Amino acid sequence: MNLTLQTLRALARGDSAADRVVPPTGFTARLTLFVAAAMAFLAVFALALSLAAGRLATSWGNELARSSTVRISAPAGQLAAQTSAALRLLQQTPGIESARALSEAEQQALLEPWFGPDVPVDQLPVPQLIEVQETARGYDPAGLRLRLQAEVPGAVLDDHARWRKPLAQAASRLNLLGWGAALLIAAAVGAMVTLAANAALAANAQVIAVLRLVGATDNYIARAFVRRFALRALMGAAAGTALGVLAVMLMPSGGETSGFLTGLGFQGWHWGVPLLVPPLAGVVAFVATAVAARRVLAGLS
Repeated sequence: MNLTLQTLRALARGDSAADRVVPPTGFTARLTLFVAAAMAFLAVFALALSLAAGRLATSWGNELARSSTVRISAPAGQLAAQTSAALRLLQQTPGIESARALSEAEQQALLEPWFGPDVPVDQLPVPQLIEVQETARGYDPAGLRLRLQAEVPGAVLDDHARWRKPLAQAASRLNLLGWGAALLIAAAVGAMVTLAANAALAANAQVIAVLRLVGATDNYIARAFVRRFALRALMGAAAGTALGVLAVMLMPSGGETSGFLTGLGFQGWHWGVPLLVPPLAGVVAFVATAVAARRVLAGLS
């Protein structure tokens, strides 16, 4: 604990004499900078994935939770009468805010992605669709199905429950996957910085022995390594985060028709989340180097 507190203070104020203990260039410096930058770049995309999945789950839930569809299949001569009867029944049902029959143009727009823009809806046996919007309290789907079965034999109610639940579950799992990937990235940074710190400490074993002979304490030596590696990780992560944010900004946006891939990015206060990546990388490098320095210096005693 004493070593950690002293190292934190040294990291904040700096020590030019102690910094010279660690070579400023070389393999370990390049490795730490590169790994921190690459992992920060990947972390930005993992966070963008997680936050986009969360927004998608919320959007799907809001859009599907309060909407239902009634499909009416009947002979052409009875379709209009059954549609009118279904609309009257729906308007009298507690918990339903509004109900309206879709026009031919709207139904053609729904079929267009599968059959093209020139679908002759009026010449096809296409069921009549009724869009139902619920109130905040909702309605009883089982009771409404029984009433429709009795009064409108050709009507089928779809409350979107079978679609809403798996979609929300998939988005939630993607959200967890994104955060899990961010944690794995942090662990990878810690592992690589530990390896680099071990290599640097081992390479400077003779320098450490000389420093001990002239009176340098292990705390002094450890502070030099921890400060240098933490700052390297901080600078590398800052560069990787900047590149990651730029790459996310260049992702295409679909506007109102955006899906999951075109909506991959940050919105609102989420743009502040990537700013946490560099300091967190610095903290991970600090802890990893402190643990490695303590272990290696104890082994060199």
